[in-house]
Amino acid sequence: MSSSSSNVEQASACAASLATTTCPYCGVGCGVDVSFDIKGNLASVTGSSDHPANYGRLCVKGSKLLDTNSTEGRLLSPTVMGEQVSWDEAIGQVATKFNDVIAQYGPDAVAFYVSGQLLTEDYYVANKLMKGYIGSANIDTNSRLCMSSAVAAYKRAFGADAVPCCYEDLEQTELLILVGSNAAWTHPVLFQRIERAKKLNPDMKVVIVDPRRTSSAELADIHLAIKPGSDVALFNGLIQYLSKEDGLDKNYINSYTEGFDAVLESCLDSTVAHVAKECDVSETDLTHFYELFLTTKKVVTAYCMGVNQSTSGTDKANSIINCHLASGKLGKEGCGPFSLTGQPNAMGGREVGGLANMLACHMDIDNPEHRDTVQSYWGSPSIPTKVGLKAVDMFDDINQGKVKAVWIMATNPMVSMPNRQKIAAALAKCELVVVSDCVQKNDTLDYAHIALPATGWSEKDGTVTNSERRISRQRGLMPASGEAKHDWQIICDVAKAMGFDSGFNFSRPSEIFAEYTGLTSFKNNGTRDLDLSGLCNLSDREYNRLKPIQWPVISSAETKQPDGTKRLFTDGQFYTETGKAQFVDISYSQPEQLTSENFPFVLNSGRIRDQWHTMTRTGKTAELTSHIGRPFLAINPKDADKLNLKVNDLVQLNAAHLCSENLNVCLPVKIDNNQRIGELFAPIHWSATNSSSSNIAALYTDANDKISGQPELKHAAISIVKVDFAHQGQLFVQQNLSIALLKQAFEYFVTTPFDKGTLVSFATNKNLTVLRTWLVNNFPLFEEWVGANSEVFSSTCGLREGQLALSMGTSNRALELDQNWISSLIGELNINPEKFHGLLNLQPDDSFKQGKLICSCFKVGENTIVEAIKQGNCSVDGLGASLKCGTNCGSCKSELSQLITKHKPTILPVDEDKLITLEAV
Repeated sequence: MSSSSSNVEQASACAASLATTTCPYCGVGCGVDVSFDIKGNLASVTGSSDHPANYGRLCVKGSKLLDTNSTEGRLLSPTVMGEQVSWDEAIGQVATKFNDVIAQYGPDAVAFYVSGQLLTEDYYVANKLMKGYIGSANIDTNSRLCMSSAVAAYKRAFGADAVPCCYEDLEQTELLILVGSNAAWTHPVLFQRIERAKKLNPDMKVVIVDPRRTSSAELADIHLAIKPGSDVALFNGLIQYLSKEDGLDKNYINSYTEGFDAVLESCLDSTVAHVAKECDVSETDLTHFYELFLTTKKVVTAYCMGVNQSTSGTDKANSIINCHLASGKLGKEGCGPFSLTGQPNAMGGREVGGLANMLACHMDIDNPEHRDTVQSYWGSPSIPTKVGLKAVDMFDDINQGKVKAVWIMATNPMVSMPNRQKIAAALAKCELVVVSDCVQKNDTLDYAHIALPATGWSEKDGTVTNSERRISRQRGLMPASGEAKHDWQIICDVAKAMGFDSGFNFSRPSEIFAEYTGLTSFKNNGTRDLDLSGLCNLSDREYNRLKPIQWPVISSAETKQPDGTKRLFTDGQFYTETGKAQFVDISYSQPEQLTSENFPFVLNSGRIRDQWHTMTRTGKTAELTSHIGRPFLAINPKDADKLNLKVNDLVQLNAAHLCSENLNVCLPVKIDNNQRIGELFAPIHWSATNSSSSNIAALYTDANDKISGQPELKHAAISIVKVDFAHQGQLFVQQNLSIALLKQAFEYFVTTPFDKGTLVSFATNKNLTVLRTWLVNNFPLFEEWVGANSEVFSSTCGLREGQLALSMGTSNRALELDQNWISSLIGELNINPEKFHGLLNLQPDDSFKQGKLICSCFKVGENTIVEAIKQGNCSVDGLGASLKCGTNCGSCKSELSQLITKHKPTILPVDEDKLITLEAV
């Protein structure tokens, strides 16, 4: 089909009143139905009822996709050194400078750092350019930070990066073990499927293995709050227990595996008593868990960042796989070790060779036959013979001047990589930093010499693969914004400008997909797990209408699976040299960043419910910041008491490798009984684009898994010290404020969008006169200023043309005003005296005293929910019926359960007519 006919097909799709696509957030890969208005604009989104990942469900992030899809904050034109230029000039400069570096220093002096946000087609051409044409393997991805340990473990055990399970297994299992995963917040739609399965089958058991008691633990029959990093000890103990209690599947072990004897011997000392002490859990709970695994036929162990982001992440994953191999609980319905990926296309990147230690289509750089297969298929001038630089090593080499030019695509390593100060130093001294992204500003773009505008969700067109190996279409529903181009187009343009005339003459993503699927089947003959021969040679029409499907999708003389494959290894055949799965002998080792007298706390990190990565998209709307609008440091009450800390006190965090002079991390305290003593938790999302000192990446060292290269992002050793400020407060204003402007007034600040503008939570030692002078000088269009003072607080309001346009409250302690209350007043003309008096006294109307927002969809606050619970409404369904909370996206259901557990009255109120009479007794 010609390019013009393909465009007609796409235009026809956009002319329809409804289109289907895929959510761009987590690895669940939810289908999204998008409706259009009569002008062809995106009007609404709902979950696709027929998509096998979500069956109509969407979490709160997915349901607010249109709220974050505006062109506000988008990068819309190429720039060189901050100046807008044409595409020809930008592409020419990238190509010339890459060629110059390669000519002078060789191909290993350049690197690509890419992202699980890219589509498979983007990933494919980036990998092809670097490995097949430039001739280096220096392409790595931010997926290194989330699932490379899981990849390494699967390869060690199965001979291939092959996830054996599917989502149905999470519903059909009889025992689900969630390890290092707060799925209720990080994979909400999957968690809702699990909740439903447990309701349908009350005998289904759920075990949560996590140092924190998270929202997911509300579903748990057992919560094992193990010592951070002790997962290997836990699962080695399970091997010993299965052996002792005759729970080994010896027929499976003998027929389909190798290496078990060595594993069993190394686990002999892992008794229940020993493991309980090592993991710091009770012997009773541990034995109960082991007994459940022993006696339950269908077991799924699903794991995520708590396993992967560790100096022993690969070993942790293999210790889990060992248990499933030893018990034969693999390759069957409701069974298996299941790695849940964090990003929407981390799997797709793995498939096309996005990691520095892989070739495309699950082939290996250190395998000469694989190198020949890829190079001959591509007809490329070169292919690397050694693995490239993994993420941590890549930025090390940039910092040391070995890598002279780097191209960063769709990711923000200044915020997501550990050791932030080293990343900053590396990018500052790099001769050429190219960044292609859809946003105009993030911490990494501050270092870009050349910035290239890429398309975003609703514009991008291609495929993604989710955690269960399901390929789905992410469709281009709208034209590119401004001058933005698809990532694959930008890469192909640069490749051709570098002189690679053949190999990159793609005109549409379907052509790239066809080449990619062809490579999966080329010289395969069943020797490789990734086989998409059943999708080869799709027409443009078939590609555009591709339904979600799980690989492998095989069409050969010997095997036909044209409808995809739910589960792998059902026949006990693996992709190792012998065809048998490999047990891996593993010993427990402690995390590398250990606590000390000077740095006595363990810092854990992770996501919050309504935010994604570094907030460049989800941070744009008040709909997603109203649940948790500020970063925090969660601490156990006993630790808080020792340090004399109260809620919202500000503390400075430090680590041994940092000097407090060169980097400051400051967070407000959240006292949380769900934290183990001596352990802290902070979210990962905030950065220098929205705060003074809230990014925690600097607190983690370069410590990483020696096999996978995945950094340790769950276990830093830190100290905390209370920081006192003369004033803390909040500023609400009807406009965006620059970071530079805020630094003039506040030593600490965090910005958050609210319905009518920007909220700044701040702390400062400047006196109130200086602050008010700063306001007057920087908001000269406000004609009237009104203020009030008391011994403990002050307030200042700015009016413009009779409308309230600014409100600032300060206090000598933490201050948190109700955003909905302020929103109701901002922009109001001639506020009545009673309301204005309340505003000046920082006292909201009773109708706005509903406390912390729990349900983002229907704006239901904690106080409202707690009151309903105290009145006897003590079920999630009941609260949904009366207050609507939890009835839309369902993301808040686990928090509703927590509130019910905490506030349920011991004696339920009973209506008088329902009392049992004395006669009835």
